Parts: sequence; structure tokens; C-alpha cells
Amino acid sequence: MNENKRMIVGITGASGVAYGIRLLEALRALKVETHLVITKAGEMTIGYETDRKLAAIRGLADQVYAIANVAAPIASGSFPTLGMVVAPCSVRTLSEIATGVTSNLLTRAADVVLKDRRRLVLMLRETPLHLGHLRAMTAVTEMGAIVAPPVPAFYAKPTSVEDIVDHSVGRVLDLFGLDAGLVRRWGETSGPTRRRR
Repeated sequence: MNENKRMIVGITGASGVAYGIRLLEALRALKVETHLVITKAGEMTIGYETDRKLAAIRGLADQVYAIANVAAPIASGSFPTLGMVVAPCSVRTLSEIATGVTSNLLTRAADVVLKDRRRLVLMLRETPLHLGHLRAMTAVTEMGAIVAPPVPAFYAKPTSVEDIVDHSVGRVLDLFGLDAGLVRRWGETSGPTRRRR
């Protein structure tokens, strides 16, 4: 079976929906087929944090699924993907994935990615963290997920919020062996070859 260049993208209600939006844009530029699922809280946060219409964000994806559609292809391990990124990832979503008790398509898709030993990256957006959060992070890591909070890399000398978002998204794509030209890498003299939106 040929490996399909497909990626599942989840957007939750945590602050930082710009990460999920930029991820969709970068994957489109890389010609990776995207399968998007957004929680209800994620839809609300898009309205709070951006001036973009929900329909326009959905239009960045090749396929969009309703959060309650647990019969969607991404709910099955027989649907091959490179894996999944949840950007941003709320603590609620992280905790649900950590227990394996899934209540919607986003967490079901994440559970499928884990059970089939594909890459799951969770861009957790929460601070400070209490012990329950840390235990959930440990649990998902032991299950095979990668917890990747979007932490600014100041050595890259960002000059805008876009620069910070691009770097974090680029580093997440690195985890899948995908280079979107968004990262100013340590020890390299040239900057990122940003793909403008």
C-alpha cells in the first residue's frame, strides 16, 4: 500500500487557533491532503481570535467533518494518514485522549492515530499546569503522542506574531518530515523562505 500524503488537523477551543489555520495553509502549500475537524468551542474561538469566516477556514481543508460524525473516514484505522495534529489542543481534549474514552470525532480520530501507531502531535495551549494536566501529558506521551506546546523560539528573532506562529507550525511539520520553509534554524545564516498567504 502506498503511503498517502494525508494529514488530520484538529482545532479545539483553546486560545491559539492561528496555529491550526496556519497549519492548514502550510499543508496546502506542501500539497498534503488535509482532513479537518473543529470542536464547537474551536468554532467559537475562531470568532473571538480572528476576523476570518469559519467557511473560509474550512475552505483551506480538502475535507471537513462535523464534530459528531463518528462514522467519518478518519474514525477508522483503515483510512491511511501521516497522522494528526491538534492545533491548538485544549486540556479537555488532551485529557480525553489520555483516557481513551472519546466523545467526539476529534478525540476518536486521535485515538485511532495512536492505536495504529501513527504520529499524533498535540499543540497544548495552557499555563500554568497543575498535577492533573502533567499526568495527562505523561499518559499521552506514554501512549505515543508528542506534546508540543507552541513555545516561541527567540533565537529566530521574530518580529511579529506571524513569525512566532510560523516557527511553531514549521517545527511541528518537522516531526512529520515535512519542510514548509517556515523555520529559521539554529546555526543557519539564512532565514525562512516564508510562503506568503
